[in-house]
Amino acid sequence: MDIRLGNGFDVHAFGPGDHVTLCGVKVPHSNGLVGHSDADVGMHTVTDAIYGALAQGDIGQHFPPTDPQWKGAESHIFLRHAVELARDMGFTISNVDCTLICEFPKIGPHSAAMRNAMAEITGLEIDRVSVKATTSERLGFTGRGEGIACIATAALVRT
Repeated sequence: MDIRLGNGFDVHAFGPGDHVTLCGVKVPHSNGLVGHSDADVGMHTVTDAIYGALAQGDIGQHFPPTDPQWKGAESHIFLRHAVELARDMGFTISNVDCTLICEFPKIGPHSAAMRNAMAEITGLEIDRVSVKATTSERLGFTGRGEGIACIATAALVRT
């Protein structure tokens, strides 16, 4: 049996705005996130975890930030590409686990919607998609409220 695990990590700083987009869900907040695309740190991290499991580089290799066509792009485009690449390479995504690291906004009230959005894009059952959060106990840039970090793991099985 060919089982592969991939990890992803991403960070985005807070900037101007009235919401953040996390795992495909717009969450009201006093700031937005800064990035070349929509800065969805959760979706970027899961995308990288899938690319990692496939040994196919990272999101920046597939969608270079130097390419103006990706300016402001919605991150579901990137995640769908990773899912399709896995399928084309003969793999099924078994599950994804995404941990958002931030002091705010609070993730709990939005985690069910985030899981649903990620499940729809990946084609997974909801019980195979985890979206959760933790703080960094006020340490580092996330603790100072300067941005959001995220880690994710994806498990793939050759079909």
